[in-house]
Amino acid sequence: MTAFEFAEGYSAYLLLVVLFAIGLYGMMMKQNLIKKIMGMSIVQSSVILFFIVSAYKDDATVSVIDYARGVTNPDLYLNPLPHTLMLTAIVVAVVTLGVSFALVIMIYKRFKTLHEPTLRELMK
Repeated sequence: MTAFEFAEGYSAYLLLVVLFAIGLYGMMMKQNLIKKIMGMSIVQSSVILFFIVSAYKDDATVSVIDYARGVTNPDLYLNPLPHTLMLTAIVVAVVTLGVSFALVIMIYKRFKTLHEPTLRELMK
């Protein structure tokens, strides 16, 4: 298997690794709090998409029993658990994002800046 064949077969996973790295870079290296929140949102989205992509199966159908396909081979059906868990993760991500923005608004009202080094100096 060549590197190109590997990349072609796992292109969705490679894209998600790149998205995760971009989000992690934003969270770790940026000094503006809004940019850090954007990085956090990208990380959360890439993890959610990873679980959704990993639950995908070619030629599978939803988990309602289809007697035309048979009931003896479970590979013909999708597992609904990862999708259900990711719905919960989406709700948690939205709440986390909302609380983060509320905190940033309060920080800006109090210190009149969102630049992290300046905030550290003002909080001393």
